[in-house]
Amino acid sequence: MLDWLNQHIDMISLLWLLPVCFMFHDFEEILTVESWGITYGNRVEAAIPPRMRKMYKSSMQMTTRNFALDVLFVYFLIVSVTAAAVFFSFYTLYLAVTALFLLHVFTHFGQSIYLKLYTPGVVTALFIALPYSLYAFYRLLSEKIVGLHDFGWALLLLFLLTPPVVWGLLKRRGRHQRT
Repeated sequence: MLDWLNQHIDMISLLWLLPVCFMFHDFEEILTVESWGITYGNRVEAAIPPRMRKMYKSSMQMTTRNFALDVLFVYFLIVSVTAAAVFFSFYTLYLAVTALFLLHVFTHFGQSIYLKLYTPGVVTALFIALPYSLYAFYRLLSEKIVGLHDFGWALLLLFLLTPPVVWGLLKRRGRHQRT
């Protein structure tokens, strides 16, 4: 299987598959997030620890439109990071974003297990985000485009940049909820 993929997907296409895979994943979320929040919001709120309820409350009250606006913002970031990798061979941010995409799989999977129900995005997280991320890392390493030190820098960037971006999105969500 890996040999077939290696022969049929060139590196430029592999890099541009990140925004494509992201959109397939987020389409699942966009299409289900509002109705899922209406249906399961109270159950989810009751299941999470009280100190975390305020943070998740805005997520449970998202409209499809406002969630799509969040996705659009993130999509522009992903396209920019991918363009930097493709056109300037700057892979650090691409690796950080792809690592976040991979870690996000476990968020969806963990939520589904913890809540014992389908959560928006879990299907495409497992069947698109997980295999894409692992394969992208494999190819970049096996073709020596990046090394382990690049992953170290990418993880450092991931841990430095993710909190302010997530905080900004959650703050924005608090202003744009269903009434």
